[in-house]
Amino acid sequence: MAGNPPTPDLAFPVAGYVFDACRVLVVGDIMLDRYWFGEVNRISPEAPVPVVRIERTEDRLGGAANVARNVAALGAPAALLGVVGTDEAGDVVERLLQECGIDSRLNRDPAISTVIKLRVIGRQQQLLRIDFEQPPSQEVLRDKLTHFTTLVPQFDVIVLSDYAKGSLVNVRDMIAAGRSQGKKVLVDPKGEDFSRYAGASVLTPNKSELRHIVGAWTSEAQMTEKAQQLRSSLQLEALLVTRSEEGMTLYTDDDVVHMPAQAREVYDVSGAGDTVIATLAVMLATGRPIAEAVAMANRAGGIVVGKLGTATVTRRELFQ
Repeated sequence: MAGNPPTPDLAFPVAGYVFDACRVLVVGDIMLDRYWFGEVNRISPEAPVPVVRIERTEDRLGGAANVARNVAALGAPAALLGVVGTDEAGDVVERLLQECGIDSRLNRDPAISTVIKLRVIGRQQQLLRIDFEQPPSQEVLRDKLTHFTTLVPQFDVIVLSDYAKGSLVNVRDMIAAGRSQGKKVLVDPKGEDFSRYAGASVLTPNKSELRHIVGAWTSEAQMTEKAQQLRSSLQLEALLVTRSEEGMTLYTDDDVVHMPAQAREVYDVSGAGDTVIATLAVMLATGRPIAEAVAMANRAGGIVVGKLGTATVTRRELFQ
């Protein structure tokens, strides 16, 4: 059973924002998030593990596809460029994109299987996650880069969603192509080498990812110094560090702005980073200043962690 597509509340008016004129292109690692929900009433006699009797299943867009889903949920036109397999899971991704009103620009690679994250949920708790993944072939990645360069002029903001699954090996070229045409390029980074993201408009690592790159800090002042050094060395317009229960901090050449977390109750943090960067992209595409865009992204992140699994925030939820 597929997850319900987001309801963007297109009729919900927001003064000063023209969402339907924004054009956001999301590029990156596409996944299918599968959920198996069931009851846990006993322990297996074969091993000390719970036995889950599955009662229903649900498919949701994951990875870069979840970023595009979040853009669409806010009522902004979204397109998604990425790679999936020529398999059942790839067909499900295509169908879910259509249901969400997302412009699908998928490359189908017969040499791989679509990335799947399978989560087993019992009594509203995640008991197990099983991952199925293979990196795309070089030929398909070359085709994707060519496709990307032809798409860039049609969009206001580019989001590169890197989950380290192999779809963004050409990220340097993508950033250069976007910036050369005056586009805002936002990157959700992964891995040990952030130098390949140099020249992007905004980088959005979480606190642990930042620590892995710049090393540990013992004070807020030291964290600021390290973050600003990274931002400067990568020639970024801004560095946005998401800090879980501590909120998020925006580092620019002119200022450091900290925004405390707004979550009333944290239920599930999976996919929260997707919501943050998607909201940031939409706000910037409407022409809002970076600090205002980050404030709205922080609010969206606080809302989405109160939902189960990879979820979205609608325009009504964000502005009411």
